[in-house]
Amino acid sequence: MTALISRRGLNRATLARQLLLERSDMPLLDAVEHLVGLQAQTTHTWYHGLWTRLNGFDPHALSQLLADREVVRMVLMRSTIHLVTARDSLALRPVLQIVSERSTASVYGRNIPDLDKDELIAEGRRLLDEKPMTFTELGQRMAERWPGRDEHSLAYSVRAWVPLIQIPPRGLWGGSGQAVHSTVETWLGSPVDAEPDVERLVLRYLSAFGPASVKDAQVWSGLTRLAEVFDRLRPELVTFTDENGRELFDLPDAPRPDESRPAPVRYLYDFDNLLLSHDDRSRVLVDYQQQRPRNGMLPRLFLVDGFTTGWWTVEQGKDKAVLVVHPYRPLLKKEASALAKEGKPLLEFVAPGLAHDIRFDQLVSG
Repeated sequence: MTALISRRGLNRATLARQLLLERSDMPLLDAVEHLVGLQAQTTHTWYHGLWTRLNGFDPHALSQLLADREVVRMVLMRSTIHLVTARDSLALRPVLQIVSERSTASVYGRNIPDLDKDELIAEGRRLLDEKPMTFTELGQRMAERWPGRDEHSLAYSVRAWVPLIQIPPRGLWGGSGQAVHSTVETWLGSPVDAEPDVERLVLRYLSAFGPASVKDAQVWSGLTRLAEVFDRLRPELVTFTDENGRELFDLPDAPRPDESRPAPVRYLYDFDNLLLSHDDRSRVLVDYQQQRPRNGMLPRLFLVDGFTTGWWTVEQGKDKAVLVVHPYRPLLKKEASALAKEGKPLLEFVAPGLAHDIRFDQLVSG
C-alpha cells in the first residue's frame, strides 16, 4: 500500500530540497545546478533567491560567474528566462526546445505561417554571429530579408528555434543594460547536447521539488505527456499518496524531514521557484489568491512556519530603507520578532549603506 504524506510533510520535504529549511553551505555553482536554475526574467531579484538559501552568499561572486560565462540566463522551463550553469544550458535546452517552440508559435506563428524554418534559422544565426543584438535590432535585420513581415514575430521565432543567451551587462549585480542576445555556440563555444534526456530532467526535478505528481512536473517544465516518462522511471522511484489522493513520486534517498520539524521564516523573491513549480501549490500557498499580481508583478511573499503568510516591500529613500511587512493575518509576537530578525540582514543585502527600519502594516497579536 502506498504511504500517505501529509500537506505539512510535503511542505517540509520541499523546503529541504529548496534549501529553505536551513541555509546551505553548498558552493554557488552546485547550488544553482541543484535547484535546476532560478527563474530570472527580472534583472536582479533572483540574487535574493540565493541569498535566502545560502550561507555567506556574495552577489558579486555570482555576478562574476555571469560575466565569466559560467552561468547564463536563457529561455528554458515554461519558456521563461532562467539562470542556469553553462553546463546545464547545454543539457536542458534540447529537452525543453518544444516548450519554446510551442509557446512562440501560439503567439507569433500566425504572422509567419509560410516562411521556411531552416532559412529563418540560418538567417538568424548569420546575423547573431556578426554581433549580439536586441530583439528589436534582430527583427529589423530579419525584415530586410522578409520585408513586410512582423519584426517581433521574426525575432522571437529565431529565439524559439535557436538557443539564445541574454548576455551581460544585463543581469550583473548593481549593473544594467539592454536585453542583448547571442547564440549558445558563440557565447559558450559549444553546441547544445545532441541527445535530449527527458528522464534525467524528471529525476532532477524530483531532487529539487519532490515529492511531486506528473502534473506538477509538467507545470514546472512546460512539457506534456510526462506520464509515460514517470512510468519508465517507476522502478527507480518511491510513491506516496497526498491528502487529496494524488499519486506523488520521489527519489528513494531524497530528504523528507518529519513534519514536526520547525521551519524558519524566509523572505522569497517575486518569481521564486518555490511558488511556481507545482500544479498543486497548497504545500506552500495558504491561499492561491496570494499569488495575484500587484501592479503587474507577483508579490514578494514570506513564509512563517513554512507557509505563505504575507508579502513584503522595501521603501527606499536617499538615506533610509524601510522593510514593510504586510501579513495576511495577525502575527504572534514571536512571529513578528523572527521576521524582524531575518529582515535586518535582508535590508543589509538589498540596501547596504543606508539607515534601516522595519514596519509591520498591521498590529501584532499576543
